[in-house]
Amino acid sequence: MQNSEYSIPIKNAILSILRKRQGLIIDKELFSMLQKIFDEISLKDMNRALMQLEIEGLIHVSQIAKNRRSVELMKPGQEFLAVGED
Repeated sequence: MQNSEYSIPIKNAILSILRKRQGLIIDKELFSMLQKIFDEISLKDMNRALMQLEIEGLIHVSQIAKNRRSVELMKPGQEFLAVGED
């Protein structure tokens, strides 16, 4: 299945998972949950959807260890400053 065929459902699934998890999840856990929903999802697919959601201001992804990121659902009125902004 091609990436563009299910990019919107992946984004919706990510938002749904985040809402069920009180708005916070580790990326590896998120990927595991997405694999249960989508048979042929890759890390590249998930990362693309995360990037789109972050650009849209719906989530924030932050590095918490070398190979671990947290994915956080943005609350209304909440925003994160880009690197170099203050």
